[in-house]
Amino acid sequence: MDRDEAITRIRTALKARTGRPWSVTGDRGTAWGWIRIDAPPARRTWRHFLPEGQPDRPENYRERDGYSGGHMSPYDRVRLAEALGLPEAVHCQGVSIPASTDYRVEYVDRAEGREPSVIATPYWD
Repeated sequence: MDRDEAITRIRTALKARTGRPWSVTGDRGTAWGWIRIDAPPARRTWRHFLPEGQPDRPENYRERDGYSGGHMSPYDRVRLAEALGLPEAVHCQGVSIPASTDYRVEYVDRAEGREPSVIATPYWD
């Protein structure tokens, strides 16, 4: 399965299963074969912030809505994970699908609501 076919099938399946559009795009340059699934830009309005007076440590950061150019909401992260059959919410920057046929087949199966016919394994060190 090529990258463009996988993108089209994943985008179509996620829209049908969730009733919401998703941004499913191919990366560029040296990451050309990779695919990214994210909320569309209009729904990427969340950001992490450090409350005033708090030490700069990861556990002190909070999220809030109302920023253009941010990341997807907690609701979208859970909804996307459910639609893909993943056990927990996805990262706030979406899902990255590596450039291999096995990964593409796995995520097309997931997006279309099937048990994956193959579980891809990393091909890098």
